[in-house]
Amino acid sequence: MIAPDLMGWQEANQRYLFATVAALTARLLPSDDETRASAEAAERDLAQSKLELHVPAAVDSLAVAFGLSSFERAVVLLAVGPDLLPGFADICARANANPNRPWPTFGLALSHLPGAHWTALSPTGPLRRFLIVEVDGGESVLHGRLRVAERVLSHLCGVSTLDARLLGIAEPLVTYDDNPLAPSHAQAVAQVTAVWRRPGNGLGRPVVQLCGPDVLAKQAVAAASARALGLSLCTLAASDVPPSAAERENLARLWEREAVLSSSALIIETDDADSADCSRQAAALAERMRTLVALSVREPARMKRKTSVRIDVPRASAPEQHSLWRHLLGPAGANLNGAMANVISQFNLNLGSLRDASAEVLRQVEDGSSTPLPSLAWEACRNQARVRLDDLAQRIDARAGWDDLVLPKDQMDLLHDLVVQVRQRALVYESWGFAQTGDRGLGISALFAGVSGTGKTLAAEVLAHELSLDLYRIDLSQVVSKYVGEIEKNLRRIFEAAEEAGAVLLFDEADALFGKRSEIKDSHDRYANIEVSYLLQRMEQYRGLAILTSNMRNALDQAFLRRLRFIVEFPFPDHEQRLEIWRRAFPPHVPLGAIDWSRLVKLNLAGGTIRNIALAAAFIAADAGKPVEMAHLSRAAQSEYKKLERSPSEVNLA
Repeated sequence: MIAPDLMGWQEANQRYLFATVAALTARLLPSDDETRASAEAAERDLAQSKLELHVPAAVDSLAVAFGLSSFERAVVLLAVGPDLLPGFADICARANANPNRPWPTFGLALSHLPGAHWTALSPTGPLRRFLIVEVDGGESVLHGRLRVAERVLSHLCGVSTLDARLLGIAEPLVTYDDNPLAPSHAQAVAQVTAVWRRPGNGLGRPVVQLCGPDVLAKQAVAAASARALGLSLCTLAASDVPPSAAERENLARLWEREAVLSSSALIIETDDADSADCSRQAAALAERMRTLVALSVREPARMKRKTSVRIDVPRASAPEQHSLWRHLLGPAGANLNGAMANVISQFNLNLGSLRDASAEVLRQVEDGSSTPLPSLAWEACRNQARVRLDDLAQRIDARAGWDDLVLPKDQMDLLHDLVVQVRQRALVYESWGFAQTGDRGLGISALFAGVSGTGKTLAAEVLAHELSLDLYRIDLSQVVSKYVGEIEKNLRRIFEAAEEAGAVLLFDEADALFGKRSEIKDSHDRYANIEVSYLLQRMEQYRGLAILTSNMRNALDQAFLRRLRFIVEFPFPDHEQRLEIWRRAFPPHVPLGAIDWSRLVKLNLAGGTIRNIALAAAFIAADAGKPVEMAHLSRAAQSEYKKLERSPSEVNLA
């Protein structure tokens, strides 16, 4: 719904526009009594409509914004005549002295309008550069039909609309003005605003490069900077930037016109660019623009023809996130004090996810939930953080508990120590100051080594369940790419998403990616070693829990092993452990017949295989309508031995 003051301006603006075009039209006709009378009436209407305007008319603000001369302004008005005044075609035909040319032309403007100059329609002049006025093809510039662009016509009539060629490409950014900015982000806003306020040179102002992992934080900084200058903000994805230079130039001109007409700045987002070429094309587009533009990047792009300014937008720190939580939760969060420390330490949400998580908490509080606020926040953060990581890795529903795990005491003690370090990291890192010297070495990483089926994945599930965290298995076949540099990009995406989720990462069968670094024989070997080094760096910086599983510990580089916080050996189960695994393999509600446990433990099998046999036997018994008996277990075991390429004759349970 249009506000009354805006509606009043639109009506006055349109009357002024019609009167201005009518007064200009009188100049095209021969001077006689009738023409002079029409001109005088048009001038009176123009004067009256001007009095009704309390702010400048659109045509006048357009002339000022694009630096139009009085003659160029008149050319624009001449070009809109056919769209506004009936009979304008006949007037043009008479003025052109050619009935076959019933349209406004540049020749007509040169011969009838004051202050005429040939440069008005030069390709570098504002009318042509900003695509304000076009000349129909097939005719010369002098005699071709002048047309005003549809977007400009809408603006002159006081209607705000986006050019059809920009729809779906340049999207207005929806911001939340009630959300506070973290102090570090407010500092970035001040830096951006200062750059955008500088006088520009012939190429415009420098490109602002907003660097950091939090896309929404960079959007918030750009939006706040635009608001400080009285502008709105639009976003453009790097994937929508045309590959050819000619198309980019046309897009740059379209946006420059739109930026002036709608008082907007632009942020080009390269964070999710599919390729280096896509990012380079986005940077090239930013360089062509003379209006206010920012690049959202992880690392600064190289500029070839224009200067740029790097401004870092870090993730909100723990104290800043605590303040944001208190603000977003309102009265419900007034007495939080340090109760959110563990939540903030575990989940490093971006601004948008933090806002959505707080809204989820407030909904549950309003619904009368008796769950403590930090616990509600913990689950809300898990839900929000899953969105991004679910697209990159497989989430495992971790339900297993300590009772499901059968391991020697030393290994169980190590796993309990792992849980302690994850739980207490907020106190040790933040309150006790271990994080103040840098983030290197703060990652909690572990290697679970042992042959297949000894419980490595099960142990990861137990840890995730105990910590109330999500467990994600990383599919190394998707991480490893034949393209140079793709492994690093894929790992970066996983770790950045995991930082928000506070998730437990499980790199299953890690030998393929984390094997001994190769001897350098060619450039590919050198790059592979760089990627391993990148992984080591991210592992040391990742504050969540990262678990690597390997069937062959000796296949891993010793330099890599030294950087792991925990190494847990999963031995092949001995006689007593196999007996315990067999007993725990059947849930309490499974009907059991006469089971000879002493014969079962003689099968030299790992825990994973034992569980497979127990499950298969349960299905066989259920189909027979009987409790699980030794015959069912014997049949299931024989089938499992075939899978393991072992002789079924080794099984003798019946």
